[in-house]
Amino acid sequence: MTTKLKGIAASNGVAIAKAYKLVDPDLSFKTQSITDIDAEKGRLDAAFVASKEDLTKIKAKAVENLGAEEAEVFEAHITILSDPEMIDSIKKQIEDEKVNAETALKAITDNFIALFEGMTDNAYMQERAADIRDVTKRVMSHLLNVNLPNPALIDEQVVIIAKDLTPSDTAQLDRQFVKGFITDLGGRTSHSSIMARTLEIPAVVGTEKATAEIEDGQMVIVDGLHGESFVLPDEALIAEYTKMGEAYAAQKAEWAKLKNEKTISADNVEFMTGANIGTPKDLDGVLENGAEGVGLYRTEFLYMDSNEMPTEDDQFNAYKKVLEGMYGKTVTVRTMDIGGDKELPYLPLPNEENPFLGYRAIRISLDKTEMFRTQLRALLRASVYGNLWIMFPMVATLPEFRAAKKIFEEEKASLVAKDIAVADNIKLGIMIEIPAAAVLADKFAKELDFFSIGTNDLIQYTMAADRGNERVSYLYQPYSPSILRLIKHTIDSAHKEGKFVAVCGEMGGDPIAVPLLMGLGLDEFSMSATSILQARSLIKKLEVSKMQELATKALDLDTTDEVVELVKAYTN
Repeated sequence: MTTKLKGIAASNGVAIAKAYKLVDPDLSFKTQSITDIDAEKGRLDAAFVASKEDLTKIKAKAVENLGAEEAEVFEAHITILSDPEMIDSIKKQIEDEKVNAETALKAITDNFIALFEGMTDNAYMQERAADIRDVTKRVMSHLLNVNLPNPALIDEQVVIIAKDLTPSDTAQLDRQFVKGFITDLGGRTSHSSIMARTLEIPAVVGTEKATAEIEDGQMVIVDGLHGESFVLPDEALIAEYTKMGEAYAAQKAEWAKLKNEKTISADNVEFMTGANIGTPKDLDGVLENGAEGVGLYRTEFLYMDSNEMPTEDDQFNAYKKVLEGMYGKTVTVRTMDIGGDKELPYLPLPNEENPFLGYRAIRISLDKTEMFRTQLRALLRASVYGNLWIMFPMVATLPEFRAAKKIFEEEKASLVAKDIAVADNIKLGIMIEIPAAAVLADKFAKELDFFSIGTNDLIQYTMAADRGNERVSYLYQPYSPSILRLIKHTIDSAHKEGKFVAVCGEMGGDPIAVPLLMGLGLDEFSMSATSILQARSLIKKLEVSKMQELATKALDLDTTDEVVELVKAYTN
């Protein structure tokens, strides 16, 4: 019998494939007394061998998708599985205590983990604790004969079913096999949803019960256009959605004809349409979708996809690749935005009651200045290979911007003194995502080159509503007159000083928001690359003069619903 799950349309498209549950299995066990010690040791050896085989496959896939350096973590895990001291200790525990392999494995590895975690003066050794924990989980799964899911081992077309997906999980999905995903949690602006749009993977999030309702191997349909999914669809439903998928593909083919055209309104006003990216690998999608620049390069993925702090050269090579790949078009790089829900295993952050309001982004950069200086040096060295703009995230006050700019200028002067080439046309700006900065936009505009409005965070901070919290999701209102007024003030303040304004949050590609932003005077719409051609098509049909009239009326309305109805009246 077909079951329908309603969620949030997070990434456009239709996918039909078997379900692959990316959910941690139950690895609980009971301690048992054993009599056949040799048989128990044999079980342990078999589990270690199977784990090595898993990791060998995963490493090969990681080399293919991520590169040799990023895949080295799996070689470290394989090495742990070959450690005679650990293996002998587990076997001795089996012999001495006459307990099952599961109990002995946990007892010995817990000791190793505690030992390494206690080495507080040695960050490298502390990191090994996490490696042992991962390896233990894999061996335990084989002892218990339970599948441990891993996207790297997927070799057939599937739809991922998960509670949620971390940014690094989503970034590693192989589009050849992963045709879509359905999650219990998340919203349209969650990082996994943003990455799904970058990867052009249809997604439905926030279903609340996908992992409870869907079993491994069941056929599912993902309707990323309407936010619905179906479990065990019948042939008629599969035929209906196959046809819908084909229609969407045909629409995409029409949009593709705009790839090499400029983004010009019906009354001949030109806008910029840029792409948001996370890694250099996203460049193919940027170019395929006709982006006029990179409006947001989220550099934190360089840090999140590594098991250690990326070196200056690692970062230089990544930035250089993107700048060269855009052939002189503007590339706006956001400095590291770590914190909130983005953590690094090698950079311990304090446990905070409200991490989104705490130690993150520019606050970390201005505190850990050597890390910040390393990133800025890499950017400065790469600047000669393209048109680089740099923006600082989570800036709340003018002194923060001034401090960041001062460090930038110091590193630039240092490189120039060493005869290292640096571009002389780098623009500096900030993300407008904190209401305090938006309110003071007129002051900021006198000292910087551009604003990029990060609407995702600006909305949640203005409405005091966590965008990932389903209980207050009704307050996440992109079209609220309060949000529109902050955006209008930011744009007007910048234009008064002759400065440029972009939007790089999800409003940039939102069909309801685009007409409003046109009328408010925005210069650049930056969005997931897959949304660019659709947005360009929409802009070409609209007249700025009418959108200005629309925006003026919207600013004076009372509610989000009234704004949405007004937009529909002006655009339908």
